[in-house]
This record gives sequence, C-alpha cells and structure tokens, in this order.
Amino acid sequence: MNTQFIRSITIDWDQISPYSYLRGIGSIASIESLEFPSPITFFVGENGSGKSTMLEAIAIASGFNPEGGTKNYSFSTYDSHSELWGALRISRGYRRSKNGYFLRAESFYNVATAEEQYGDADHPSERYHEKSHGESFLATAQKQLGPNGLYFFDEPEAALSPYRQLTLLMELERCARQGSQLFIVTHSPILLGIPGAQILTFDDGPVHPCTYEETDSYQVMEMFINNRKQLLKHLIGGDAPESQSGRWNLPSGR
Repeated sequence: MNTQFIRSITIDWDQISPYSYLRGIGSIASIESLEFPSPITFFVGENGSGKSTMLEAIAIASGFNPEGGTKNYSFSTYDSHSELWGALRISRGYRRSKNGYFLRAESFYNVATAEEQYGDADHPSERYHEKSHGESFLATAQKQLGPNGLYFFDEPEAALSPYRQLTLLMELERCARQGSQLFIVTHSPILLGIPGAQILTFDDGPVHPCTYEETDSYQVMEMFINNRKQLLKHLIGGDAPESQSGRWNLPSGR
C-alpha cells in the first residue's frame, strides 16, 4: 500500500500552451503520470533533461515558494518557474505532512537573505550568510529535516564536500525512516546510494526507473576512479579520445 504524502502525479496537457517550451523537453513531454511508492525519490539525468523543472513544479503545486524555503516563505527575486505546476494533478495519500522545505542550490542565497528578514525574537535568524556555502547548506538541511515532512531538494550536494555528503545521506535516510517523503534532484553518486530509494532517470526516452548502477553518476565516477590515468591521457593528453570508439562509453551531451 502506498502511504506517501504524494502517491502520484498526472499532467493535464490541455492546461499547457501548445507553444510551450515544455513540449520540447522530451522526458517531460512523454509524461502522463508518475508514481512515487518510496519515501525517497531521486530524479537523475543530464543537464537540461527536465528533472529540476519537474521537481520545481511538484514543489510549487504542493504549496512551496518557487525560490525555496518553507511554505511560509513568500518572496520573489526573479520569476523563472514554468507553467507546469498549474497542470499537475497530485494524488495525495491519507496522511498529511507536518512540515517541509524546498531547498534549491541556485536560489539559496535569496532564501538565506529572506530568512534573515523573517527572523524575530521568537524565531531568530540562523544567519546563514555568516557561514560558508557548504556549512549553510548542511545547517539548513539539518534544521529543517524532521519526521512526517515533505521535502524537495534540488542538487543539495552542490556546496558539500564528499564527507559532508555522507553526513547529509545519513540525515536524509533518518528523515525517511521517520515518516517523511523526499524528492531529490542530484548528480551525487554518494546520495544516490541510499538503500531503498526510487531512482527515476530523465535520460534515454520517457522518464523511467533505473538502478543505482545504471545512473551516469555512478558509471562515470566508477570509470574515472578505475581508469583515471588512461582516461585523462585520452581526454587531455593530446590523443583522440577513445570514447569516440565506445571504449570509455562516456555519456554524450544531451
């Protein structure tokens, strides 16, 4: 039985302009519905594949500010979100989330600024601007993640060292065990290793599930670590890259 806060989504394409750029994103244009049976769902894919656009749309349709923050955040630095959120139909479970957060790497500076403005005597600011980028990212996640919450993270690894990514992995897994649901866009082979997570790839045709070992993040990292000297020789050593012949099986730009 699917007990998640968001069990599935469908897209009403009649609500999207026939001239919308969304129809030109192959992965999104192929979607009629997506199901989310696991407490953690990862969206993976090449840059521009549509994964962040989908995460953003689900977050906004769930009541979050487009630039991030809690549902209490209401500010706009630059409206860049797509019309997709208005065409989403969300199938909700019987449970209701108690809290939540939308963390976006690209607009975190704006959220940190808003957090200082929202602070008061009863809710003092965490003063994220006084921390390093990585420290503020992790501090935000650790403060916001809790039981029975609904969370959206867009590339949370962007400012984190590998060691801090392991710390975040533990926080995310703990949060999921405590009844929360998380949607995460990531390129991190560390975060993707969380056991039991659903991984949806936006590459290679319609959005579909894949295994950890099938993700580009894992395959490229494994290839680099196991063949570093040979790979670098062909990439920057002056020789024609053997990936052209398929030896290295490098992912092509999409």
